[in-house]
Amino acid sequence: MTTTERTDFDADAAGAILRKACDVANVDSDGIEMLRFGDHAVFRVDGGRIVSRVGRSPDRLPSVQREVAVAEWLAAEGYPAARLVTAAEQPVVVQGHPVTFWEALSDGDTYASTAEMGALLRRLHKLEPPPFSLPPLQPFDKVTQRLNRAAIPDATRAFLRSMSNELAAEYRRLKFSLPEGHLHGDFNVGNVLRDAAGHPKVIDLDGFVTGPREWDLMQTAMYYDSFGWHTESEYADFVAGYGFDVREWPGYTVLRGIRELLMVTWLSQNAGTDPRAAEEVEKRVATLRSGGSRRDWAPF
Repeated sequence: MTTTERTDFDADAAGAILRKACDVANVDSDGIEMLRFGDHAVFRVDGGRIVSRVGRSPDRLPSVQREVAVAEWLAAEGYPAARLVTAAEQPVVVQGHPVTFWEALSDGDTYASTAEMGALLRRLHKLEPPPFSLPPLQPFDKVTQRLNRAAIPDATRAFLRSMSNELAAEYRRLKFSLPEGHLHGDFNVGNVLRDAAGHPKVIDLDGFVTGPREWDLMQTAMYYDSFGWHTESEYADFVAGYGFDVREWPGYTVLRGIRELLMVTWLSQNAGTDPRAAEEVEKRVATLRSGGSRRDWAPF
């Protein structure tokens, strides 16, 4: 049985919010192009010179305010990351939705090498802590929020909630090898892009938290050994760049399970409006139930 629960935030609603925010920030809204749709709707505007992120719901405001503070901190440190643009105070809030405007890095998505990623992450982790507080890592908070609003079958929701409860108990028992500190929170190849000059920069800064450094290493490891999205040599380059192989840490499989759960629940937010996403969610859940290979999970 599929529930009737739906979110009223879709591509059209996000576009309308963005146009109003552009008026406030004095940004040219002609030629809006959607890049992706997840926790934020991400668009190119102003002839592709600016990337804008529209928060899915008003409860995104605290994380977006933190994202702005992180961007300003990293800019002051000279760290290669996304830079805010426009003179308007950010975020711009329209109908409760936080909207931010960023310097576009290139005409398309050109990704950094895994060696560059490892070196950039090591450099990030070695920075002195920011001059403001960051919240602690709470891996399961987003799971609850997403499942509460996702338009998915009740049986799927119940399975994912049960999986979350089991993983939460295992997570509390983990012993970490690396020191705690500030984290990007969502560090993966999709969030390290080259600018027009070819230099790699880190984007999507709204997930910064404090916690075990192993968390930031997980996605690159999974993209290699679970999904085959990185080659063996690419993963070796990442490990060499950072200086630690998280797959050799005993708690790796627990964090991998949590990351897989987050990947499924992230996609579940679009299940009510995107049939392809709904189909992919069910395919992924079937794999989680059976313990089968994740190699056929389609990137979104």
